[in-house]
Amino acid sequence: MSEIIYLTHEGLEKLQWELSYLKNEKRMEIAAKLKEAISFWDLSENAEYAEARDEQSAVESRILELEEQLKNVQIIEDSNKKENKVSIGSKVTISNEGKEEDYIIVGSKEADILNKPAKISNDSEVGKALIWKKKWDVVKVKSQAWINEYKIIDIK
Repeated sequence: MSEIIYLTHEGLEKLQWELSYLKNEKRMEIAAKLKEAISFWDLSENAEYAEARDEQSAVESRILELEEQLKNVQIIEDSNKKENKVSIGSKVTISNEGKEEDYIIVGSKEADILNKPAKISNDSEVGKALIWKKKWDVVKVKSQAWINEYKIIDIK
């Protein structure tokens, strides 16, 4: 059985856009590179041809991966807003030692901690600790090196 891929509507659109781009534009670019490289005749020592074939292989692998993921997508609907519980798709403001930070809980394929607000996976230690908790709950997150306590300030 395939793994369920949890995505927001935005995440689904990004995957669909990437798949469309790879199929409709990138494949054409690679075909043009291959055609040009083949025109150089000797394919056994043709670096351009080998590079284009490698790129083609990578693109085809990514297309297959995206198609498989899209078969197993479950769109995140924030059904717990009425109960004010953290769920996948929630934007959560948490406090740790007086410092507040915002996070969006997403599926693992959408996690992105570099942008603000950071998107953290429901499978991460912090994400697991926050899921199903309510506003003002305090959660402890343990790792091998540390233990942190977070207070949930707001859930949107």
